[in-house]
Amino acid sequence: MSFDVLCLRPEADFTRIGVEPPRSLAIAYRAPGDADVVGLLGQARALVIPAVGPKLDPALFADTRLRLVQVTGAGVDRLDRESLVHQDIPVCNVPGGSNGALAEYVVTCASVLLRRLMWSSNEIRRGNYVSFRARMVADNLAGIDGLMVGLVGLGTIGLAVADAFAKVGARLAYHDPSPRDAEAARGLGARAMSFDDLLGAADVVSLHVPLLPQTTNLIGAAELARMKKGAILIQAARGGIVDEEALAAALASGHLGGAAVDVYGKEPPEPTHALLALTGEAVDRLILTPHIAGVTRQASATLFQRAWDNVERVLIQGMPPDCRVF
Repeated sequence: MSFDVLCLRPEADFTRIGVEPPRSLAIAYRAPGDADVVGLLGQARALVIPAVGPKLDPALFADTRLRLVQVTGAGVDRLDRESLVHQDIPVCNVPGGSNGALAEYVVTCASVLLRRLMWSSNEIRRGNYVSFRARMVADNLAGIDGLMVGLVGLGTIGLAVADAFAKVGARLAYHDPSPRDAEAARGLGARAMSFDDLLGAADVVSLHVPLLPQTTNLIGAAELARMKKGAILIQAARGGIVDEEALAAALASGHLGGAAVDVYGKEPPEPTHALLALTGEAVDRLILTPHIAGVTRQASATLFQRAWDNVERVLIQGMPPDCRVF
């Protein structure tokens, strides 16, 4: 049977949220580990893949007739840029489709950590209602309004997060040598700062940079030590940007007030991972999620529809691909 597209995610992912792949294209749905993936890839004109998952072996793309690799999200970390550029296989993503969902995640995590909501729930279950309430009142906990939120990276996601924080009264600062829209940032009252100054001034630091050689372990022990005592770190960018052992140490020591981590250097993290080995109050000051910061029904519908629209654009309409990354 001939077909046009190999899709490495289940058809149900699309249909359950109301997105219908193009009926005019023959599509083969497979799991990445299926035995016939290599053979099917040699026949397909387009490959559709999730943004999240293990890296794909560059050898998979040798001797194919692919006209498009379409990612159903923003990240293209799974793909080997050099080999695909060499073979002139266009790689496209869907930028911005999950910005709102990710901004909602970041602001929610900041509020949960600042107000100790998860910690409070745990203490009540431990029978400590009265004592923990007294502690929370005595500690004079702050909400987001009036706090300094520092954004490391001000692309489209960073701007969406800045806008969400501005709506709840945060003061904003950012570090980005090449901000996406400095004028929009100024309109939100955000001011540019050096990296070190931002770390030292912010009550909440949120990361929104891609994983590049220069951003690998961007936040390590030294950077965490520069952060204000009691500050919050939110890592929903890319795994590898934060030294996770150093983060665990900063939480265990009490230097950081809390952290939310959605992405990891290795996914899933090993059972012996430093963040999973934390004990005591450090556990209550840590939110761990499985790379779902940008995943909501609404965001997925947008991402999936735009991904299939681009496949149709290339294979049916014969037009150049939209949102080509490389």
